[in-house]
Amino acid sequence: MSMSFDQYMRDMVQPMRDELTVLGIQELRTPEDVEEKVPASQGTALIVVNSVCGCAAGQCRPGVAQALAHDLTPDHLFTVFAGQDKEATAKAREYFAPYPPSSPSIALMKDGELVHFIERHQIEDRSAEEIAADLTGAFDRFCR
Repeated sequence: MSMSFDQYMRDMVQPMRDELTVLGIQELRTPEDVEEKVPASQGTALIVVNSVCGCAAGQCRPGVAQALAHDLTPDHLFTVFAGQDKEATAKAREYFAPYPPSSPSIALMKDGELVHFIERHQIEDRSAEEIAADLTGAFDRFCR
C-alpha cells in the first residue's frame, strides 16, 4: 500500500485543524484568503497561527478554546496553519510586524492593526489557563 506524503500529512493534521474550526474559527488556506479577510475585518479579529508542535496541542489550542468561552470575544476568528499552508501563514505574518515568525502564536487585530500578540515563547512555558487569561484580558480591553 502506498500513500503520498502530502496525503499522509493532510490526514495527520486534520484533527489539529478541527480543534479550532469546531470553535467557529475560519481557516485561511491561501494568501488570497488572508488578503480578502484580514484587512477587511472591521472591529476585532483573532488570528491563530496553528502548528503541529506539542505546545500548540497542550497549551495554545486549549487556551484559545477557553478564551472563546468568555462573554466578550473578537468579531472575527481566523487561523492559518504553519508548515501546512505556508503561503497563507507567510501572508498573515506580514500583519504581525514587528514580531518575528512564531508558531504557534496568537494575534489580536483591531480595525486592521495589531493590538496584542502572544509569541511561541509565551505559549510553551504557560498553561492553557494562563493563555486564556491573557487572551480574555486582551478581549476585555480591545473588543468593546
